[in-house]
Amino acid sequence: MRKQRSRPVEILLVEDNPGDIRLTREALREGKLHSHLNVVSDGAQALSYLRMWQPFTDAIRPDVILMDLNLPRKNGHELLQEIKQDADLRAIPVVVLTTSNAEKDISQAYAAHANCYIRKPVDFGQFMDVIRMIERFWFTIVLLPSE
Repeated sequence: MRKQRSRPVEILLVEDNPGDIRLTREALREGKLHSHLNVVSDGAQALSYLRMWQPFTDAIRPDVILMDLNLPRKNGHELLQEIKQDADLRAIPVVVLTTSNAEKDISQAYAAHANCYIRKPVDFGQFMDVIRMIERFWFTIVLLPSE
């Protein structure tokens, strides 16, 4: 039996599409787990958040990162490589959640050690289902390292 969490599940969403941010918030709000979603809109902000640089000095280390590949400033491939090359960050699971189903993107993400690659559904109901499945899998089935 899984140990009950004493704090909310911390999720960092790296996404620049306001509609996808809203849908993700809604899906997590309707989920069964107590979670806290932090959102940044580009790869550079994500690194600042993860490294607790200004303006994110009070950031809480995420339990999982959900990230798009098509991001401004620092794209998802660059961000993923930096996360997985950083000894302090590499243990955080990274779920690539993107519209691309290009074989090159999939291969490149796994080569950079993405924990999984999911194509965003365009259908509202399917998108909500995918977010709930991610939540259920990563926080009720998988054992994650504690801080």
